[in-house]
Amino acid sequence: MARIHDTAGEATRLTSRFPQVTLAAHADWSSDPRKCWVAVARRDSSGPWTASAPALVGVPEAFGPRLMAAAGGGAAVLGLDVPLGLPRLYAERHAETPDFPAFLRGLAARPDFFSVAATLDEVSPDRPFYPARGMRGMSRAAHAAALGLPDTSCLGRRCDLRTATRPAGAPLFWTLGANQAGKAAIRAWRDMLLPSLTAKAPIRLWPFEGTLAELAMPGALVLAETYPAECYRHLGLRLIGSKRSQSARVAARGTLLAWARDAGIALAPELVAAVADGFGANTAGEDRFDCVCGLFGVLNVLLGRRSEARPDDPALLRWEGWVLGQTDQPLTQPE
Repeated sequence: MARIHDTAGEATRLTSRFPQVTLAAHADWSSDPRKCWVAVARRDSSGPWTASAPALVGVPEAFGPRLMAAAGGGAAVLGLDVPLGLPRLYAERHAETPDFPAFLRGLAARPDFFSVAATLDEVSPDRPFYPARGMRGMSRAAHAAALGLPDTSCLGRRCDLRTATRPAGAPLFWTLGANQAGKAAIRAWRDMLLPSLTAKAPIRLWPFEGTLAELAMPGALVLAETYPAECYRHLGLRLIGSKRSQSARVAARGTLLAWARDAGIALAPELVAAVADGFGANTAGEDRFDCVCGLFGVLNVLLGRRSEARPDDPALLRWEGWVLGQTDQPLTQPE
């Protein structure tokens, strides 16, 4: 079992580790550009944080450079609601690189990797995303077998598993249904990350390449996987109803505003209005809500109110990754 650090002493020490970070952000990512939102907080090198209202991410290729430019020479930390890592057995059997960052960079020469398979016959370790559409007889068990994996438990990563306080995340390579992460991963990896990585931009991947303190150097953009449902717990937020309901989001406003006040985060007037309104009545309201909860989760770590929770399991640090700030262990451990 991976050991996750979450001591009060560590949280206290974290308060002085990130003076070089001048921009924090969280993107609620989607394959649909209309549902891809980002919330940003900025500060100067010594001042307080000010958080702004959510905005559309826009052109994904320009997203990383835009955040780095907005950091004004300081470090930027981006929480990304998308898988960053590979299932360990898939990686051990099929990856020919030393770790996930190298694997990700190598995908620039493997465009077919992102082509979603329409049938099981098209699924292979070099083309793992499936299915392109729903059809009779398809199953995750058959998908696992097509990837050379023994069962469905091997499709996910340890941080995807359910914990005592939040539901399970979806397997990386599955692309069907409301609870799927594959299509968002494709758009993030292919359209946002690879252009910056191949251009040798100063992008750093947490937890693979180090701790936040090691990675957050001036001019760098640190990417960390986040999970809004995990951030709810970190903020003390308990939704009454579904996040798809505007009334449920309105009911959460007291918790969000109280957290910002206690943490010393200034909120732009437009963000205060958005929180009070439950982030609007349209279908993107839940995305705007999640990207602000995710931003507060990132700030929680940067402020030293919560440990980054970097694991010490070599398989997690090499291949699978972890969710920023997650200290709860999964209820079921992979073999």
